[in-house]
Amino acid sequence: MARLIDGKALAQKMQLALADKVKDLKEKTGIVPKLVVILVGEDPASQLYVGNKERAALAAGFASEIVGLPESISQAELLQVIGTYNEDKDCHGILVQLPLPDHIDGQAVLLAISPDKDVDGFHPMNMGQLWSGHPGLLPCTPAGIMAMLEAYEVDLAGKTAVVIGRSNIVGKPMAQLLLDKNATVTIAHSRTKNLAQVAKQADILVVAIGQGHFVTKDFVKEGAVVIDVGMNRHHDGRFVGDVNFDEVAEVASLITPVPGGVGPMTITMLLEQTYQAAKKAAETV
Repeated sequence: MARLIDGKALAQKMQLALADKVKDLKEKTGIVPKLVVILVGEDPASQLYVGNKERAALAAGFASEIVGLPESISQAELLQVIGTYNEDKDCHGILVQLPLPDHIDGQAVLLAISPDKDVDGFHPMNMGQLWSGHPGLLPCTPAGIMAMLEAYEVDLAGKTAVVIGRSNIVGKPMAQLLLDKNATVTIAHSRTKNLAQVAKQADILVVAIGQGHFVTKDFVKEGAVVIDVGMNRHHDGRFVGDVNFDEVAEVASLITPVPGGVGPMTITMLLEQTYQAAKKAAETV
């Protein structure tokens, strides 16, 4: 039976340590890391996510601001708001909550955020640094997964890693971070032939496809480490991952639960990167 990777407990431990670092930064420099979250419209799920981020930020001693904007806002007006916070020296991290209304170009919004304040790690400048081997601000979910693997002492060097999913948010940056730790990495996706056979080669299997219980024990070799990024609503109302937990836990050595696995670590890394951005700003004053 697999051992559980408890992302919730690890996130709490890291956030307590982060609170100490924030306190120390304030005492030494007078700077309090500030996260600004821009929320366009009134999507209930987005409001929930944003609220969770603010609570975690305030608990760790951060300054936090939620900027609520109407769904009817024009793209030009939204870019102007982002520009205001780019110039605000008291703001260290800017996050624009997705999804955005159809009339707004998400790529234009992404490009408008200063790379130094892009604590989501999605700006092409930060992505380019990651792929060139000089990572700065990282996409938070892959960064959180790497922190979990390190905390549970998973040796990646020389191991075979398979990432199912090729999104810019998780799959691609996840593959690069694993590669940076000297794993041999395969990115698999919906067009991959014999997907179960490919996945079964993995010592470390990361699944991020958004299909509930897609990965069964037939995809997993004995003793593999399994990271489930998925969060899907099951027909009975429960949230489930992309991995059939009960089946796969019988063969894996380590596995993340859903919920309580990857999700809490994503918010933790968002805060960690806001702290790092504030620390960098303090060094340049």
